[in-house]
Amino acid sequence: MAEQKPGKKISTKTAYLLGIFGIVATLLMAGAVIYYWEWVRNLGAYGYVGAFLISILGGATIIVPVPMLAVIFALGRVMEYTWLVGIANGLGETVGALTIYMTGYGGGSALLYYRTHGRLHNAYVKLMELMERRGWLILFVLAAVLNPFFYPAAIAAGALRFGAKKYILITCMGKIIKGMTVAYAGYWGLRGLLRMLGAPI
Repeated sequence: MAEQKPGKKISTKTAYLLGIFGIVATLLMAGAVIYYWEWVRNLGAYGYVGAFLISILGGATIIVPVPMLAVIFALGRVMEYTWLVGIANGLGETVGALTIYMTGYGGGSALLYYRTHGRLHNAYVKLMELMERRGWLILFVLAAVLNPFFYPAAIAAGALRFGAKKYILITCMGKIIKGMTVAYAGYWGLRGLLRMLGAPI
């Protein structure tokens, strides 16, 4: 593992506090999604603001599935500016993903020294090694593509002390690309489907 630069070191106490905050924030998000499930499902009715809010929940909550992509897909067709739906999604997911980053920043590196030889631990070690060599590229690609592997990469980015500004910029660029893809897929997909059903569009 590469050595940390002296200027980027933080106290152990601060690191653990950030990690605890990230975990608590994620659990609170999950609890909120469960408790306010009907409200979450209806966020799409609020247009661009709804796309942003549900994307925050979707970007932070890995415990409870949030119907974020379905909402973004539908809004891509019904809203006037499809590209704005994609941007709102990307910005919202980036805000939500900060909680995952903080979890890794505070406690992600501890997984490297936890003495176990399980597959999960070995996979995480390999991911950390890849992130050290091509971290920005891996983070960008995983953020821009529909997959569940962005979350462990975000934890690894925090553990490796990626600068917060760098993390936000790379994640945001990738998430906006993904948001645009889903929104425009909704625009063209729903448009074709509605035409097949005889809707005058």
